[in-house]
Amino acid sequence: MSVTSNKLCLLLSGILLIAAGDILAGESYSPYADSEFPVRVYWGDTHLHTSLSSDGFISALHGLSPVGRLDLADVYAYAKGNTITATDGSRVRLSRPLDFLVVADHAEAMGLMSGLANNDPLLRQTAKGRGWLETVKDLNSNYDAVKAESIAWSLDPDGTYFGKVDSPADIKFRRSVWEKAIDSAEEHNAPGVFTAFIGYEWAGMVYEGEGRGWWHRNVIFKDGGDKVRTILPFSQLHGNQPEELWAYLQDYEQSTGGEALIIPHNPNLSGGNLFKTQDSNANSFSPEYALKRSRYEPLVEVTQTKGDSETHPLLSPNDEFADYETWTWFGNPGEADSKRQYDYARSGLKLGLQEQSKLGVNPFKFGMIGSTDSHNSLSNVEENNFGGKFLEFAPNKNRLIKSERWFEDIFKVKNSFTASGYAAIWATDNTRESLFAAMKRKEVYATTGPRISVRFFGGWDYQSDDALRPDLARVGYSKGVPMGGDLVDAAEYAAPTFLIHAVKDPIGANLDRAQVIKGWHDQDGQLHEKIYNVALSGNRRAGPQRGVPVVGNTVNLKQASYTNSIGDPELAVVWQDPDFDRNELAFYYLRVLEIPTPRWPAYDVKFYNLNNVPRDISMITQERAYSSPIWYTP
Repeated sequence: MSVTSNKLCLLLSGILLIAAGDILAGESYSPYADSEFPVRVYWGDTHLHTSLSSDGFISALHGLSPVGRLDLADVYAYAKGNTITATDGSRVRLSRPLDFLVVADHAEAMGLMSGLANNDPLLRQTAKGRGWLETVKDLNSNYDAVKAESIAWSLDPDGTYFGKVDSPADIKFRRSVWEKAIDSAEEHNAPGVFTAFIGYEWAGMVYEGEGRGWWHRNVIFKDGGDKVRTILPFSQLHGNQPEELWAYLQDYEQSTGGEALIIPHNPNLSGGNLFKTQDSNANSFSPEYALKRSRYEPLVEVTQTKGDSETHPLLSPNDEFADYETWTWFGNPGEADSKRQYDYARSGLKLGLQEQSKLGVNPFKFGMIGSTDSHNSLSNVEENNFGGKFLEFAPNKNRLIKSERWFEDIFKVKNSFTASGYAAIWATDNTRESLFAAMKRKEVYATTGPRISVRFFGGWDYQSDDALRPDLARVGYSKGVPMGGDLVDAAEYAAPTFLIHAVKDPIGANLDRAQVIKGWHDQDGQLHEKIYNVALSGNRRAGPQRGVPVVGNTVNLKQASYTNSIGDPELAVVWQDPDFDRNELAFYYLRVLEIPTPRWPAYDVKFYNLNNVPRDISMITQERAYSSPIWYTP
């Protein structure tokens, strides 16, 4: 072989090696053989209540009768895409199966109402239990549903229904209920097909007074029953501070070798508690505290049936889409105004940068998911398939007004239940191990219900043509980090680039736009945010004076319908931050908006031919997705 031909061979070999490296194919001809990055998004609900939750059992429709209740087998069958008969007798089914589910019943009084309704013999072991059983028997025989509901709600926060907390009778009953929940998850967990996580909800709260608020958290175990059976759920009766919950999980992990994580939810109703920059004892954060919090709470549920918690219009006055499914805090207005910055995810992310600048550790470095918080055993949040929050809000001609007035009647403020949301996870396999690992690394995102596919990568050298690549994800992982990741080591004159790809729900609405939301901490210690419209449907362009033209609106309220004659089915772009300062802490996340579509009340009005519906009930929505952030650290 000549020198020239030898050089040519070496050159060709080099080209082939570069090409192989470019597609991460290793030594195999098949470009997919050695791929280890996620190629599929999995859909699920990490926050579903069944009749084992007191407020999931109580219903004015059935009182405390056991008749018509869904059992755990029904819950999983529905999540897997089967048609079942709901509590109200109607036939119900999801449009498409879910991939995973967390039955997250309340640790507080778990199984109590069901036990009372079914005359559980374990409850007869204490005088108090026997008394409650007789009361329930009398109510059911006389069928006083209203009185039954009232008594049930009064019993819900009562932690001494057997005697003392953690008395032998208390532990025996709680153990029997927890075993039932574990057994059901184990039975329905099918690796590679459907993932059933073992979990529950810890309901930290104060109902009245200056510190009132809800700082509820869902606990999710990676492990199976062999490890989780060794403990009982930790409730607010055992500790009302999140630090106590972390300590409980730390003990669990050390004693079993297992692993768990916590997902706070409804920051919008936390009363300034979820993202406050002090611990539960009013002490400033320490680096150790910040590290432990970020370790155990890697995610936050930002959208669900009790409203949206991304941001608030008063916190983000320059964000035209900030006022979305906004709920009103049930404290006094002055209290709400002073605490609002601690109640919303975007503000919490900014406060995390503030704490990181002081501590070197970010306590609020969380990814974002959605889930339902349904209390009817059904994870149905599509606008035209909304099952309601509670059992009495199942579809019927009276539920619209009743659901609109429910929160107002109890808490004296007007809020409207939302058909939201779902958790989306990019993982390599549909298994507990793979999905849990993805949640830990925050490669997850939230939607308000539609199954919008969202990819969001950050790096330093994405090129505009990368957004057009059929192997976009492969390029994304090879040149940068996915959502939930970290950007470091900026070159002196470099600015980060972001590879963005969003595809509409296959049976849903077209997309309006994709936006990058940036938050940063400047060198003077001030916090900022900015919204960038990085991809617009319909060849729209943002003008310097008039901003972005609206996408339009095809909603026909009379027919509760819309068309996909506007918007685009897919948005893809590479965007570079024009305002980057390599010395400033920052985060970036993606928000993708659909075109306007009918909101669930519009479907109720159409189906039941309702008249005289109050004008202040919103009939149109713009559903959306929120990616987990990508953080930049100098």
